[in-house]
Amino acid sequence: MFEQLDCGGGGRKRRDLAVTLVEALESRILAGLIREGEKLPTEAALMGQFGVSRTVVRDALSRMKAGGWVKSRQGSGTFVSSTGHGNAPGTQGPPHLVGLQFALDILELRVGLESEAAALAAQRRSASDLNHIRNAHEALQTDLPDEDVRALAYLDFHLKIAQGAHSPQYLSALEAVSAAMVSLSVFQRMHAMNARVTWELQEMSEHGEILLAIERRDSEGARAAMRLHLANSRVRRLATSLETTVADLRRD
Repeated sequence: MFEQLDCGGGGRKRRDLAVTLVEALESRILAGLIREGEKLPTEAALMGQFGVSRTVVRDALSRMKAGGWVKSRQGSGTFVSSTGHGNAPGTQGPPHLVGLQFALDILELRVGLESEAAALAAQRRSASDLNHIRNAHEALQTDLPDEDVRALAYLDFHLKIAQGAHSPQYLSALEAVSAAMVSLSVFQRMHAMNARVTWELQEMSEHGEILLAIERRDSEGARAAMRLHLANSRVRRLATSLETTVADLRRD
């Protein structure tokens, strides 16, 4: 049922292998070879079956979660979701998810959800959790090539914080809106070119403050840093909408 991916050529990027693995798994889901509600093979099994690293497998699964193809169940594994069918490989989600009111609604939800998750992560995170959050943060500091790759890295950082909260419901709630988060992030980065460099720097600083508070086990600081980050995200999204509207008027 599975075959090894072509890893030939030392220059092949991990991202390319992850995309290939996503496409391979999604094609099997669409063909009915892996059915709705069925558990995917473990990370170790996928590594052996496709001949890729654990990092590639985790990258691919993160993309599939963001696209709604699969969902994780705490302590049980990863399962095929009914919402994945029809989403394009690349996990950007349906185009209608980029509407302004929808974006603001999602950010409003995230303010309450993620501010508390960050506070809990500061209290409860283990050394391993902190390493995962740090690694996700470091990935965001690199020069990522594509909008969708950066959006997935952004999602991963926020998911790692939710995991560090050790509250399965917070993680499940965030995963439920992950496809929207990716779509909205891609949209914003594609349509805010004038302010992109400034915003990238602001976002990097905000993420750094969140990480620092979690490192210090500063619950109130983590809550405040996450709330500020999401409040600023709302301002950036509104500015993106205005910029897009002005550009459309100029074209007309």
